[in-house]
Amino acid sequence: MEKGETPVKFGTFGGVFTPCVLTILGVIMFLRFGLVVGQAGLLYAFLIVGVSKTITGLTTLSLSAIATNTRVKGGGVYYVISRSLGVEFGGAIGLVFFLAQAISVAMYVIGFAEAFVGSISSASVSMTTVATITNIIVFVCVLIGAGWTIKLQYFILLVLVAAIGSFVVGAGQSFDMSTFRANLTPNFSEGENLFSMFALFFPAVTGIMAGANMSGDLRDPARAIPRGTLWAVFVTAVVYFGMAGLLAGARPAEQLIGSSLIVAEISTWPLMITAGVFAATLSSALGSMMGAPRVLQAFARDNVFGWLTPFGFGSGNNNEPRRAVVVTFVISQLCILSADLNTIAPLITMFFMITYGLLNLATFYEAITKNPSYRPRFRYSHWTISLAGAAGCLIVMFLIDWRWALTSIAAMALLHRYISRKEVEARWGDLQSGLLFERTRRNLLRLEDQMYHPKNWRPNILAFSGAGWDRPQLAVYGHWFTSGQGILTLGQVIQGEIENRLERRSAQERILHDFIRTEQLEAFPAVVVAPYLADGIEALVQCQGLGALRSNTVMIGWPTDKKRSEAFGATLRTIASLHRSIIAVRFKDDPVDPWIAPPGTIDVWWRGRQNGSLMLLLAHLLAKTTEWRNRQIRLMRVIENPAGVADVEIHLRELADEARIVVTPIAIVSSNAIEDIQRTSQHAGLVLMGFEAPEEGEEQEFYSRMERWAGSLSRVVFVDSIGEMTLES
Repeated sequence: MEKGETPVKFGTFGGVFTPCVLTILGVIMFLRFGLVVGQAGLLYAFLIVGVSKTITGLTTLSLSAIATNTRVKGGGVYYVISRSLGVEFGGAIGLVFFLAQAISVAMYVIGFAEAFVGSISSASVSMTTVATITNIIVFVCVLIGAGWTIKLQYFILLVLVAAIGSFVVGAGQSFDMSTFRANLTPNFSEGENLFSMFALFFPAVTGIMAGANMSGDLRDPARAIPRGTLWAVFVTAVVYFGMAGLLAGARPAEQLIGSSLIVAEISTWPLMITAGVFAATLSSALGSMMGAPRVLQAFARDNVFGWLTPFGFGSGNNNEPRRAVVVTFVISQLCILSADLNTIAPLITMFFMITYGLLNLATFYEAITKNPSYRPRFRYSHWTISLAGAAGCLIVMFLIDWRWALTSIAAMALLHRYISRKEVEARWGDLQSGLLFERTRRNLLRLEDQMYHPKNWRPNILAFSGAGWDRPQLAVYGHWFTSGQGILTLGQVIQGEIENRLERRSAQERILHDFIRTEQLEAFPAVVVAPYLADGIEALVQCQGLGALRSNTVMIGWPTDKKRSEAFGATLRTIASLHRSIIAVRFKDDPVDPWIAPPGTIDVWWRGRQNGSLMLLLAHLLAKTTEWRNRQIRLMRVIENPAGVADVEIHLRELADEARIVVTPIAIVSSNAIEDIQRTSQHAGLVLMGFEAPEEGEEQEFYSRMERWAGSLSRVVFVDSIGEMTLES
C-alpha cells in the first residue's frame, strides 16, 4: 500500500461471515467428519454437533454482547477478555489463544497435504514435504498483506459451496435406508469413544473467532462481529447436521471409518471435493495465519512481557504484524514436523475450550457486577447464558480428558499468578476474614493507583438524609440511584461543639445503622459534629470515603422556605467548589411511603451535555430498579423554531443510541418554556433538570428562578454535574 492511501476496512460479509464459514467448513468436515459419523453413529454425531454448536453459540452470544459494549480493537478475543477480566486473565489467554491459532495453521496445512497426496496417489511425495511447501506459501501470502487475502476468500467460498453441492447430489443418489438405520448406533474402534470423537470434531466449529480476530480491519466491529458470527454459526450448523444424515445413509460404517477421502468418493464430481478441500484448508490456514499474529501483536503492545515488545510493531498503513507472522510460521512448521492431524485436533480443542470458557466468564463478570458502563447493544445475552457457556466448556474439557483439563487449568492459573504477582509474595491471615481483608486492601490500592476513566464511573452518593427517618425520601432515592451500581452514604451533621456532642453523635450513628438495616438499604452511615451546618457539610464532603471511593456526588434536599436560600446557595457553591456533582431533590409533598414509586414517566429536560449526561444516566439507573422498572424515559428539549423539531428529535435519539439507553425523544416548540415544561411533565413520576450553583450575592434570584422552573411539578431532581462521566462510556 502506498503512503497516504486509506487502509482497507471490511464489512459483515467479507470481514466476518465469510472467514468464519470458511474456517468452520474446513479440513475436519472433508477429511474427518465421515470418521466421526462412522465411529459415533448418527445419533451420537448429532449430539456431538449439537453440543459443539451449543457451546460456540453461547460463546458467540457472549462475544456479541461485549463486542457491542466496547470498541473492539485489534486482537479480537484477547482484547475483549483483557479489557473485561484484566491483564492477568488477558495475558494468560493471549498466549494460549495465540498458540491455538498458530497450531491451527499446522492442522489446516496438514489437512491440505493429506488431501493432496491422496488425490495423486501415484506420486511418491511425502505429506510433510507438501505441508511444508504449503505452509511457506501461506506464510508468504499473509506476509504481503491481509487485504487481497480476504478478497480471495469470496472465490474460495464459491468453490466450497460447489463442493458441498457435489456431495449432496452424490449422497442423495446413493442414499440407502437400511444403511442409514445401521449407522444410527455407534461402531467405536478399540480406544475410541464419544469423547474422543468430540475432541476430534470440535476444532471444526472453532472458526467463530475468525471474524473477531480481524477486528482491527473491520469498518464497524460492534455491528459486524455479532451479525456475521451468528449467521455463520447457524448456516454451518445446518450444513453439518445435513451432512451427517447424508453420510450415514450413503456408506456403511466401515467405509466411513476406513477412508479419509470418503466425502470425495460419495460425491458426484470428486474433483469438486478435491477443489473444496484445497480451498477450505488453504483459506482456513490463511485465516489462522492472519488471526494469530494479530493476537500476538495486541498482546505485545500491552507490554505484559517485555521480551514480546518487538512483536507489537506493525508495518505499513494497515499496521500489518509481519514480525508476529514470522513467529506464527515457525510454530506451525514445528507442529508440521512433529505431529499429525489426529494428534493436533484434540490439543487445539483444549486450547479453544479454555479460550471460550474465559470469554464467557468475561461476559458473566461484566453482567454480574452491574457496571453502569455495561450497556451492550446486543440484547440476546444474559449472565445465565454466559455462565452456562463457561460451565459447558469446563465440563466438556473434563469429559474429553480430565488429566489434560487439570493440566491446562493449572497452567493457566500459574500463568495468571505470574502475571499478576510477578515477585510479590502474598500474606494471608485466617481463611475467611484475612482473605477478604487482603483482597479489599489490594483492590483499594490498585483502584487508587490507577487513572480514573469515564468508563469506570459509578454513582458514589453522599445523601444528607439527617437521621434517616427525618428525610427518608433522600435515602430511598439515593438507594435507587446507586443500588447494585455504586456506593451510598447517609450523612448527618450535628451542630455544636464536639466535646458536648460525643454521646449524641454515637447515638445518631446507631440510629442511622438501624434505619439502614430496617429499610434494607445498601448504604453506610456518616455522622459529624460541627459548630455550624455549613461547616459540617463541608467537612463530610471533603473527608467522607476512602481513597478512590470518596463520594463524587452529593444529594441534598431543596429548601421550602426562601429565607433559607442564601445559606442553601452558599452550600451549593461550596460543594461545587469541592468538585462534586450535586443532586438537589425538590418534592412538594413528602410521600406517605417513600418506597412506592409514583406513577408516570421519567422526564429528562436536555439543555446540553454538561448536566444532561449525568441526568440521563441517573434516569437509566432509576429505570433499572425493581420499583421503576420498564418506566418510559422521555428525553425532551424546548425549542423556539417549529422547523427544527425533526432535527432535534433525531439528535436526541442519536445521543441516546450513543449511550445505549432506550428513550423517547421529544422536542417541544414553545415561546414560554416554563409553562410548557410544567404542562408536559405534570403527570411525570420524576423530572430531572440541570442547574448551576449560584454566584455569591445571587442566591435569592437563583432560588426564585429554579422555583419558577419547577413550579407545580410534584417531584423534581435538579442536577449540577462536574462532568466526570460521558454517555459514550
